[in-house]
Amino acid sequence: MRTVATRTPFTVRLLRATPRAGWVALALFAALAWIALPVAHLVLPESHPLHVSAYTVGLLGKILCYMVVAVAMDLVWGYAGILSLGHGLFFALGGYAFGMYLMRQIGRDGSYGAELPDFMVFLDWKAMPWYWSGSDSFVWTVLLAAAVPGIVAFVFGYFAFRSRIKGVYFSIITQALTYAAMLLFFRNETGFGGNNGFTDFKRILGYGITTPQTRVVLFALSATLLIVTLVIGRYLVGSRFGRVLAAIRDAESRVMFVGYDPLHYKLFVWTLSAMLCGLAGALYVPQVGIINPSEMSPANSIEIAVWVAVGGRGTLVGAVLGAGLVNLAKSWFTVAFPEYWPFVLGFLFIAVTLYLPDGVVGLWRRLRGGRRASAAASGIAGAGAAQAAHAIAADAAPRGSATAARTSAPIAGERIPVPAAKGASA
Repeated sequence: MRTVATRTPFTVRLLRATPRAGWVALALFAALAWIALPVAHLVLPESHPLHVSAYTVGLLGKILCYMVVAVAMDLVWGYAGILSLGHGLFFALGGYAFGMYLMRQIGRDGSYGAELPDFMVFLDWKAMPWYWSGSDSFVWTVLLAAAVPGIVAFVFGYFAFRSRIKGVYFSIITQALTYAAMLLFFRNETGFGGNNGFTDFKRILGYGITTPQTRVVLFALSATLLIVTLVIGRYLVGSRFGRVLAAIRDAESRVMFVGYDPLHYKLFVWTLSAMLCGLAGALYVPQVGIINPSEMSPANSIEIAVWVAVGGRGTLVGAVLGAGLVNLAKSWFTVAFPEYWPFVLGFLFIAVTLYLPDGVVGLWRRLRGGRRASAAASGIAGAGAAQAAHAIAADAAPRGSATAARTSAPIAGERIPVPAAKGASA
């Protein structure tokens, strides 16, 4: 009787992709983001020691958006071997898309009391550009925040990957792309507010954007996006797609030789990464209250790479840790010693490159592996001494003697090398 192979359901494959400890960590994080922090901010009085201030909620929400960008960067750099120095562009495009919606929500509450945004009235514009059409719709704007970075990444990636551009050349081109976009958005005639960008937001879905309830909802949405991004990332890298992607990173020519087309795999993960950055940018803008072309600066894209390098690329969780640690340090330094932060960031990147190539996660794994090795070594010390005495006795006995014959026999646990067949590589 012939058996028919059944495909494992998607939910089962998704659960298997992440270990139980990972799901427990995500559940604890969700409880903190959806329950603990809202209670600490909205319910507990300001005099309570566990009260979370509005500034802290905004700061943590901003860092959560950065974490999403770091995970998206880790997908293309850590697993596909594509070092992008232009991910700040995708983040900013999503922010600008949602910023257009927030500007439309101002309405006649602006400085000039007109339907047009204030910067358009100042420039004596009579109507909105065609690409502002539909920007008053929340659903359309959210779709736009993901679609615009995705389309830009798809078009750019198709020609770049099809031309087999890789390595430092690809990184330089992505840097040039984000720099050109920054210069374009600085111009007033593009219709994106020039060097001032979008700011002075009032409402989102009819609710005040600065109210405590709105801040908590935006924070919870940022946490949800981070959880979804981690789950998607873990599923991809643990699947057949992820194994092919890692093979492309390590030996692209061999992958092509066995019949896979790297273009499709690289283009998919590149576009997905850009869309995740766009959604993170859309949540970032209402929490910080401004979006301008400086978000596209090359330095911002380089800083994203630093986050992943510090945490440990190719781990996903390392990207989260790196983004959190670096941005918490940045928040402290820019207040206490603002002039020293660029030097600290540069020193951090150099130190990680030279002494922690695998980042914080790699260091933790080495330390944990060292402890396990020490415990294992102490456990087998007696067996090792017996094996050494056994070998000494074999060397000392004359060849062909009974002692040599007995001592030359393998003892328990000893691995015997097997010669390779002729023509086979060792």
